[in-house]
Amino acid sequence: MDIKEDQIINYKILYSRRRSIGISVGADSGVIVRAPYRTSLKTVENLVLSKSAWIKKHLANYKVATRINNQIFVADGGMVLFRGKEYQIRITESKTYFIKLTENQIEIGLKNTGDRKKAVLMLEKWYKLIAEDIFRKKIEEILILFKDYNFIPTAFSVRVLKRRWGSCTSKGKITISSELVKLNDIYLEYVILHELCHLRHHNHGKEFYKLLSEVFPDWKKRRNELKRYIR
Repeated sequence: MDIKEDQIINYKILYSRRRSIGISVGADSGVIVRAPYRTSLKTVENLVLSKSAWIKKHLANYKVATRINNQIFVADGGMVLFRGKEYQIRITESKTYFIKLTENQIEIGLKNTGDRKKAVLMLEKWYKLIAEDIFRKKIEEILILFKDYNFIPTAFSVRVLKRRWGSCTSKGKITISSELVKLNDIYLEYVILHELCHLRHHNHGKEFYKLLSEVFPDWKKRRNELKRYIR
């Protein structure tokens, strides 16, 4: 359904047994209105109109964002990110599978150079393995550097998180998205310290941001920069 207000906003309505109506804006999914059954089209239309400025702002941000999901670029000559730098993919025929990082290239050895699916799986696995090594070393460095704050996570893991850069459970388990290995290390440091602060304050209240400002004064700048990247 379309609605006009300076420009057309295309959106999809998903009905369910939920009790409230809400809007989400995604890089791939677009604008989605989730509403309870029997919600009138007029009610949906009025909500979209009232939120049009917010919707357009998010849609505009996605247009200028950098996509770090590399799957569509994994082909000979394609460009992908690793630790904030662009590398050219080079696919070569090989009797054994391998990935080799050089100064400006990521070389992928395949038995069948046309097997793009295999190349994607290999690269994503490589990213994950590299991330686990880099991230564990980084959090060890940070815990030593900020030892006076007595940050003690109960566990630490690296996973492919598509919606969040990191998380901290109420039991103190910290998880960091392996996707951060594609970006400059400064963002990894920011996310780790953000999650470590949640060990003290498991919310985003005033005290949380006061602590975050102490350990990472540049957090607002880095948070805003991270919004430019979509997965």
